Amino acid sequence: MSPNDPSLRSFIAVAPDSDFPIQNLPYGVFSTPENPQPRAGVAIGDFILDLGIMEEAGLVAPAAPAGNVFNKPVLNPFMALGPEVWRATRARISELLRADTPALRDNDALRKIALVPRATAMMHMPFAVTAFTDFFSSKQHASNAGKIIRGEASQLAPNWLTMPIGYNSRASTVVISGTPVRRPLGQRKPRNVEQPLFGPCANLDCELEMGVVLGGRSLMGEMITEAEAERMIFGFTLLNDWSARDIQAWEYVPLGPFLAKAFATTLSPWIVTAEALEPFRVEGPVQDPAPFPYLRQGPKRNYDVNLEIALKTPGMSEAATVSRTNFKYMYWSSVQQLMHHGCTGCAMNVGDLLGSGTISGDERSELGSFLEMSWGGSNPLVLPNGEKRTFLEDGDNLAFRGYAQGDGYRVGFGEAEGTILPAHAPPA
Repeated sequence: MSPNDPSLRSFIAVAPDSDFPIQNLPYGVFSTPENPQPRAGVAIGDFILDLGIMEEAGLVAPAAPAGNVFNKPVLNPFMALGPEVWRATRARISELLRADTPALRDNDALRKIALVPRATAMMHMPFAVTAFTDFFSSKQHASNAGKIIRGEASQLAPNWLTMPIGYNSRASTVVISGTPVRRPLGQRKPRNVEQPLFGPCANLDCELEMGVVLGGRSLMGEMITEAEAERMIFGFTLLNDWSARDIQAWEYVPLGPFLAKAFATTLSPWIVTAEALEPFRVEGPVQDPAPFPYLRQGPKRNYDVNLEIALKTPGMSEAATVSRTNFKYMYWSSVQQLMHHGCTGCAMNVGDLLGSGTISGDERSELGSFLEMSWGGSNPLVLPNGEKRTFLEDGDNLAFRGYAQGDGYRVGFGEAEGTILPAHAPPA
């Protein structure tokens, strides 16, 4: 029976609107007060199945007879085993959690130590990020940004429709959901001054993205085919590419984003496998002109994943949803991004992270950044309590959420959340 079968039910009760039914089984790394050692688990309803314990019990053995991969602080050793092992392991975990399988269901002693309430667990970075590349692949976002920055008549750059545009960002500041984000210092040049200033970012923004986690590698000097790219993608997370817009505006000519994108990137703690998202593949937007042969992909290249941004200011009693959009809008897919990344012979490694780029739709309610929502600050967003926002202020809390809706279940990602801390005082 396929782990994606909508009829599957676990012996663990799972609410219909839970992010973590048996059809999902995302991987994460967690610890508990009783056992502070970070180790791998999968989410199921309100619980985490401790895969280290299941491995020790001999019920899950992805690396047999080589050894243990789940009593580790990161998932990289497991991801390196490849897609055949990923599929077999997910199928085995699904079988163990099914309502009709007694091995775990009827073993009270094992169940007591192997199933950890999520509410008592601390989540950690699920994998060691070896490198991070961020893309710019939503046509709506690229068009909006061009108009905001260069004027209403601005068109997409000539190269945008021929290849996925991206840049190499920083792996060192990719952090787990819940990590506070310090407002960065940097150089910026407001329009009303002649010389640049150094100080706190004034236009702090978010970017609603999906993160693509690679579990495969490619060789330096070799291209990546569509089939190889599909096999290399282990799974997906939510990603917030925090952005200092005023620092970015001053530094990006001539070489593009640098420090404005390097101070923090937030990931959700759960990696939803590519296999779990397979039922939600959909056709992407028409690509015109047709991509070069090395970029061509089958028609169902995108995923139908609902996404939202929730904002809670210090003056609000509860968060307000300020955007709802969908991953299916992306012009360039994750596979196309990966094929392009490797077209010159750039080597990719287990643990590499790709950012999809900001995900925006056609409507104002579907925009993935405050740059767009406030149209560069000229049209402030009005919140339910009457407050206004052009960009993010100190104390603001942002949470990204996302899920793919199935028949009676949803495959969700948890959330990518962070709160803005004040900048450090600049040197005198």
